[in-house]
This record gives sequence, structure tokens and C-alpha cells, in this order.
Amino acid sequence: MQKEQSIRAAFVLATERYQVYGIDVYQKLEEMKKVSLSLHCWQADDVSGFESQGGELTGGIQVTGNYPGRARTIDELRADVKTAASYIAGRHRLNLHEIYGDFGGKKVDRNEVEPAHFASWIQWARENGMKLDFNSTSFSHPKSGNLTLSNPDDAIRNFWIEHTKRCRRISEEIGVAQGDPCMMNLWIHDGSKEVPANRLKYRRILEQSLDEIFAAEYSHMKDCIEAKLFGIGLESYTVGSYDFYLGYGAKKGKIVTLDTGHFHLTESVADKISSLLLFTPEIMLHVSRPVRWDSDHVVILNDDLLDLAREIIRCDALDRVHIGLDYFDATINRIGAYVIGCRATQKAILAAMLEPSRLLQQYEAEGKYFERLALQEAAKTLPWNAVWDMYCMSNDVPPDEECISAIQKYEKEVTSKRI
Repeated sequence: MQKEQSIRAAFVLATERYQVYGIDVYQKLEEMKKVSLSLHCWQADDVSGFESQGGELTGGIQVTGNYPGRARTIDELRADVKTAASYIAGRHRLNLHEIYGDFGGKKVDRNEVEPAHFASWIQWARENGMKLDFNSTSFSHPKSGNLTLSNPDDAIRNFWIEHTKRCRRISEEIGVAQGDPCMMNLWIHDGSKEVPANRLKYRRILEQSLDEIFAAEYSHMKDCIEAKLFGIGLESYTVGSYDFYLGYGAKKGKIVTLDTGHFHLTESVADKISSLLLFTPEIMLHVSRPVRWDSDHVVILNDDLLDLAREIIRCDALDRVHIGLDYFDATINRIGAYVIGCRATQKAILAAMLEPSRLLQQYEAEGKYFERLALQEAAKTLPWNAVWDMYCMSNDVPPDEECISAIQKYEKEVTSKRI
């Protein structure tokens, strides 16, 4: 009770502080209800999936760590996701890779997957108030190699074309069932360790593959195409580079996915938002945290994340920017990793909503650049954290520090017993 009273008291003071800048905090809390994150299923089990246990992760990606308690079955993964979601305010989505299908212990190759393999996921999501997004899975397969959709070998390329077509059909069925478009993300690792003799050759093949994949039109799913800077073992050349997908997306009206870990560390992903909004229909974000390389560290509330959130809000683009998470850390409690990353993303968005943007734009229009910079600095220490605590309490989720003991309890009672 004392904790609740202190949160309410701090919130009242915060609303008064923001009112000085003409900011209605209650309105911003209503706007936060529109923010639905897409939680990534692969944080719970280190990108293993359910095709077979113990398979090697390939395709230039890597999971480090062996913290005990990894989800090993669909039921365990669903329990972990549900538990993590209980500490994240609001209603959110779950992003599935194709390898997480309910295959019933049967061997189903990637070019044979059907909507029926995700019927139980659709039912589970409906029962738990979540909606689903989807991804094709072109890595960790005997036919992955270094090239999939850009492979000159017709048999291999056609295998992956068929796989991706089926994933789009599954996404359509998911969208129909949930009454909301399913975001279908296409990412391939294709590349080479050294620079190829002809870069254009493989990109032309990829373009042709994409054209064939996207030939069928659907109305209950949305296509997203995701670039990457490089993969481990494929450092010198990436077929599906950002330039490639940006050009393809702008030309063909596809959504370009910006993974915050898929760019050079000195690049600003936030700076790309306004440009893409002009030339592509929508944007898909995969929020991650790179350290030196695309190492998919747990998202934290750092300057990059705050800048990204501010750009979305300043562009008034919440209805055109879809926000998903994409990291996989096996060195710490996996449910804790979910909660830290999702809550950090929400904090960044809330802090951005509470920025005195109207006054900042006024200063800029009047050429008052000292005043603009001074207010930008002042805004960093406005009491948005008091608003955050109230947001959590009003959504029946604990404040940050109380999540620790709750997740420790779940580990003691559930995940620690997974031997």
C-alpha cells in the first residue's frame, strides 16, 4: 500500500511538471495503449525450434551461453512467453519462426509446412489475448549452405522459394484467424566469406526469387524484407544488403525491416525512419542491441533506443511503424531477458511521447537553436519515470525492481527443474 501511495504521489507531481509544457500525461497514457510489441519466440529456447532437438544453429548467427532452463517443448515455450508477458504492461504479439510449428513429432521438411502446423498456435494466441507474426526460416537446414534464395542451383533455390511461399500462406491464414494482418518477415543469410567475382549475379537471382514468391497477393498478411550487414563466416558480401532491400521495397511497395543490430555501429538507425516513411508503405523494426557486431544483446534503455523512439514519435508514425524485438541471450535468465528488453522499449516510447515537441518545433521554426538544444537537454531529466511507474501499476504489472523477485520465483519453481 505504501508503495502504491508513493507511486501515485510522484505521478501527480509529474503531471503538474509536464503541464508546464502543455503536455497532457493522461492522453499520453492512452496513446501507450496503442503500442503493441511483437515478442520474439526464439529468446526462450536459443533459436532451437521444434523440428528436431539438438540441431546446429547455422546461417551466420550464433547464440552464446548455456544458462539452465531453456524451453525444450512447445508447452514450455508457451509457458515462458506467457510468464514474461505478465510482467509487460499492455497487450502484445508473438513473433514465430517457421521452425516453431506444432509438428507432432513428425518429420516435416521446410517445403512441406502447412497452416495446419500452426493451428494450435492460433488457438493458444486467441486464448491468451495475443496476436501472431511470422518468419520464414532459411538457416539451420541441410540445404541452407551459404546461399538460399540467391543460389544458382535451381533445386536448392526452388526448395527455398517453395518454403517461403508456404510461409506467406501460413501468415495469411494467421491473419484471417486473428482478424488482424500477420507481419511476415523474410530474412536470409545469403553471402560469402570473400568478395565474389560478380556481386550482381546473386542479387539478380534474389530479385527473381522474390518476384516469384510475392506473385500471389494476400490481404491478411504484410510482407517485410530484412537486410543484414554480414554474418559470421559470411563477412565480405551479403546478397540481401540494406541497399538491395531498400531499393526492392521502394520499387515493389514492400515493408523494409530495420533490425537495429544489422548496421555498422556508427550508423544511426533512427535517422533512417523519416526516409523510409517517404518511400515505403510501413516500417518493421527488430529492436536489438549490437556490441561490436550483430551480437543480439538484451535491449536496454540506451541512447540508441531513446533516439529511435523519439524519431518514431516525432514523425507521428506509430500507426506505420511495427515494433518487434529480436535478440537471444543464453547467458542470463531467459524470461528476465524478455522482460528487460520489452520494458526498456516501452520506456523509450513513453519518454518520447512526453517530450515537449511542440515547443521544440517552435524554437526551431524561430531559429532559436540555443533554446532548442537547452530544452532537449532539460527534457532528458523530466520525471517520465514517475509516469512509467503509474503506467505499470495501472496495467497490473509490478514496478521494475519487483520483477526481479517474481522472475526468480518462476526460475526456482519451473525453469530450474528442466534438466
